[in-house]
Amino acid sequence: MSLAVETPSPPSLESGVDADAYDDADVGGDEYRRDELEAFLEEGAWEEAFTAWAAETGMTEREFAIVRDLGLVQRFDFFWDDFADRVGYHAPGLPEDWKERDIHPDLDSWNAVSSINAGLTELGQEVCDVLKSDYIDWEAEYEAPDDLPDF
Repeated sequence: MSLAVETPSPPSLESGVDADAYDDADVGGDEYRRDELEAFLEEGAWEEAFTAWAAETGMTEREFAIVRDLGLVQRFDFFWDDFADRVGYHAPGLPEDWKERDIHPDLDSWNAVSSINAGLTELGQEVCDVLKSDYIDWEAEYEAPDDLPDF
C-alpha cells in the first residue's frame, strides 16, 4: 500500500530536551547532536525517508490528515546515541484515552489509532536508518572497556 500525500516539513529538533526522559529511549551520553541531525533532515534525509516510508505504509490518507491536523510530525525528536552508535528517536503518538479526550473529530476507532501510532513509529525508524546509512559519517566516541566479558 502507499500513501500519496505531500511531504511535510521536517521537524525542528529541540536542543534542550534530555532524551533519557522518554519512556521509549535509553540513551548513553548527553551529546545528542540535534543541530547536525536537523541540518541533515533539511538537506534531504527527511524527504528521502518520508518518500520511502509513504511508499510502504499502511496508514491511509484520512489517518495521515489526522496526523497533520494534530501537528504530530513536528513532535518527532531525533538524537545521536553515542553509546549505541546510532540515531535514536521518539515518535509522537495518540494517547490511550483518545476517545475521552475527543482529540480529533475524524478519529473514530482503535484501528485508526493503532495505524497512526504504528505508522509514526515506522516513519521514525526509517528516518533513523536513512540518517545513519546516508548522512552520518562520524564515529561513536564511546570506547568499551577492555574487561567486558565475551558472550
